Amino acid sequence: MIEQNLKTLEEKSIYILREAKQKFSNVAALWSMGKDSTTMLALARKAFLGKVPFPVIHIDNRIDFPETYAFREYLSKKWNLDLIVAYSEIKPDPIGSACCGRNKPEALKKVMKEYNFDALIVSIRRDEHGIRSKERYMSPRDEKFRWDYKNQPAELWDDYASKATKGHVRIHPLLDWNEIDIWRYIQQEKVPVNPLYFSRNGFRYRSLGCTHCTVPVKSDAKSVKDIVKELKITKTEERSGRSMDKENEYVMQRLRSLGYM
Repeated sequence: MIEQNLKTLEEKSIYILREAKQKFSNVAALWSMGKDSTTMLALARKAFLGKVPFPVIHIDNRIDFPETYAFREYLSKKWNLDLIVAYSEIKPDPIGSACCGRNKPEALKKVMKEYNFDALIVSIRRDEHGIRSKERYMSPRDEKFRWDYKNQPAELWDDYASKATKGHVRIHPLLDWNEIDIWRYIQQEKVPVNPLYFSRNGFRYRSLGCTHCTVPVKSDAKSVKDIVKELKITKTEERSGRSMDKENEYVMQRLRSLGYM
């Protein structure tokens, strides 16, 4: 039986996913094969009778971990996902990392234009980063993917009515979750996860990016149960293994204002 806190989070996320599907004509979701976006897909399957009813997009810079690609192929077949792979370039980026900075939104712009998506589900959480805490559940982007974080629509009494007249709307069904909530939900619902999250030789990946900007952290957690136990006592930040040029608050704010996920 799912505990009350997780049930409340689940119900809110399912409500937002259903609202997005009803309000927008052509919805897609980003899937990195990480724990958060995979949990979002599990929630979508609950919301829509066992099926993910929208395409899922992987922005692929061709240097993700082999385990990540294997997990993508495994779960896309198991859950019958409508997978779209959009390739990004690795080139100098004046703001963030060459592999995962401004170049990924450029690839996303192309696929959004090609398929004419008007809404995009993104699995960010408020607790991940100070800039992400400024997001709304439904947050408009203009035609150039720019985010006006200083002028966002109010969301009162569960009224998520945001519309983008020329651009698209970002949907954030996991905003209220935190890291341990995600892992406790994975544990209770038996959600499949990338094996890189589990310890090998005393190290595991706590936050997954590509091979160029992610490093493992010390950990002996070899199961979901171990991870939940570890998170109750750890003082290490979740994204401590990610490239620090991108995690800098000013850099992240500039990247997100330009369309970064």
